[in-house]
Amino acid sequence: MTSSGRTVVLAGATSASGLATAAALVAAGARVIATGRSAQRLAPLADAGAQTEIADATSFADMSALAERIGAVDAVLPLVGGWRGGGGLAGQTDEDFAALLPALQAVRASSRAFDAAVRASDAGRFAVVSSQAVVRPLAGGANYAAVKAATEAWARAVAHGFAKGARDAGEPLHAASVVFRAEGALVPEALATAVVGLWDRDAVELNDTVITL
Repeated sequence: MTSSGRTVVLAGATSASGLATAAALVAAGARVIATGRSAQRLAPLADAGAQTEIADATSFADMSALAERIGAVDAVLPLVGGWRGGGGLAGQTDEDFAALLPALQAVRASSRAFDAAVRASDAGRFAVVSSQAVVRPLAGGANYAAVKAATEAWARAVAHGFAKGARDAGEPLHAASVVFRAEGALVPEALATAVVGLWDRDAVELNDTVITL
């Protein structure tokens, strides 16, 4: 299997990583649907060959409406991100924590809204972007590490849902949920390459794994 011919939703794709991933998928022959809240910020994605949709990746209502509109989907990647931190434990402010929460909200909203579509694909994929901070959280990045840890926990729950659904139906596992864990600053090109490669492995082997970037 390859990414060619696959329909991939990039939820909250207006970052450099979103653009690199969209361009790589388009080059590989995939249909890319990129979401964002600003038409202006989505313009580079359209130029790269993606279908763009105004939608809030953190909103379950927006993601559900999009899922209903576009129909069959093979993969979903929430790409809302960002970093806030510093100042030791005392510097982990409520404002910084609130600013980081949309990343987790996008993971929750997109996975729930597209769950049925990803399961229905013959090679469904769900993937999130995490950080090595989960493995070794530091005081100055406690807010960030906590949000990323919750993101990984959610992705693993999605993996369990995929496996249980297939088992209960007495069918082979076709869907996989994956964590991409960046060792340092996320390199857009590294993420793009990893996303294109999501179909290089069978779902049984891929589901509930961590891929280091």
